Amino acid sequence: MTQSDSLTYDVVVIGAGPVGENVADRTRAAGLSTAIVESELVGGECSYWACMPSKALLRPVLARADARRLPGLARAVQEPLDAQAVLARRDGFTSHWKDDGQVQWVEGIGADLYRGQGRLAGPRTVEVAGPDGTRRTLTARHAVAVCTGSAAALPPLPGLAEVRPWTSREATSAKSAPGRLIVVGGGVVAVEMATAWQALGSRVTMLVRGGLLARMEPFAGELVAEGLTEAGVDIRTGVSVESVTRENGTVVAVTDTGDRLEADEILFATGRTPRTGDVGLETVGLKPGSWLPVDDSLRVEGHDWLYAVGDVNHRALLTHQGKYQARIAGAAIAARASGVPILESDPWGAHAATADHDAVPQVVFTDPEVASVGLSLAEAERAGHRVRAVDVDIAVAGSSLYGDDYKGRARMVVDLADEIVRGVTFVGPGVGEMIHSATIAVAGQVPISRLWHAVPSYPTISEVWLRLLETYRDN
Repeated sequence: MTQSDSLTYDVVVIGAGPVGENVADRTRAAGLSTAIVESELVGGECSYWACMPSKALLRPVLARADARRLPGLARAVQEPLDAQAVLARRDGFTSHWKDDGQVQWVEGIGADLYRGQGRLAGPRTVEVAGPDGTRRTLTARHAVAVCTGSAAALPPLPGLAEVRPWTSREATSAKSAPGRLIVVGGGVVAVEMATAWQALGSRVTMLVRGGLLARMEPFAGELVAEGLTEAGVDIRTGVSVESVTRENGTVVAVTDTGDRLEADEILFATGRTPRTGDVGLETVGLKPGSWLPVDDSLRVEGHDWLYAVGDVNHRALLTHQGKYQARIAGAAIAARASGVPILESDPWGAHAATADHDAVPQVVFTDPEVASVGLSLAEAERAGHRVRAVDVDIAVAGSSLYGDDYKGRARMVVDLADEIVRGVTFVGPGVGEMIHSATIAVAGQVPISRLWHAVPSYPTISEVWLRLLETYRDN
């Protein structure tokens, strides 16, 4: 038996991950009635299968690595990690895959939550098919925001579905460490999960078509590869997987070089695809399963009522950038609803997601860590900027105190015409906590002359800023 209801709101949000939650938070704060629709767990990918569980798995790994670099601690941390304790802590951070707390938060901001699959059914209209067979039609006076995120992309290998491969979801939620794990890919998910599961007891083999972290500065992938190799990971670059089967429970992968590898599980970390295949895009003239191009206010091109926020617009597939976009989108929706004109071209305005273009920060939680923001040298050159890379080893009092035999590198990409920083990359233990200073420099277009007056505390790793400025001045 089905029930059909029709309700009207100012704003309807499809997807209750951190992006959808933030859109709803901003529109509710502006006094707009808001409905939010979720087909899985409120809190989304980040809370249950990505950011939170992966970093909970990695934190003990990196803490042990840091301790092993310190006399007085090194001998005390030679034992293997207690995998079950690490997994139990991970389960706590995911709330054991229950979303009660997140539901309370949605209710606390005054938004109405609808469980079920939300699909567009024409302009400003969303149909919700509930798990209990109920059907509701939600009509939006002002805006619909699609915040459905992305999913793991699997290669078109014959029979892959029967192999039941791991994706990022299985890799972050597994209940025990497989004895042997093959990781296919060389991006962030691949290197982080190789780091975690090798430390938790798996024998990890990585199969990488190119190099590691190929979209970042070359030295980042090189130093991460060194760290993974020292930890015991077998990295094979320049290879592709041609076939995968599961024989009597064992995964068998054959590469284009003719190698035959066996494992207990295989993780494909080979990219992302938009979760837009079943959200009714065809009813508003858009292609199902496609990324949704948007302007800087996150409004879908050609649709003055439709917004696409977070991964679905393919601008920056990172949770913090999605939440940033959500704040911009919520403000833009509220402004347009009240008739306030907005200037999307204003680089400092509240209604333009300009950071997506040139100031995106990212941390890769490996040993060593990688932290970057803005443009790499190659990206800056392709964009037509006249730039110079300033490279230094991270060798300051702070890094020496952080751990013996500290190894790290830093690069600052300087725009020679404007004398500002276009991009920064740090590689080394503990550098993830430094990246916000670089983000401020890039996003704020702080002149090099002013950065001399941003004095780093002694003795911290952030003293590397002085070495970068000195090297730029002297060369």
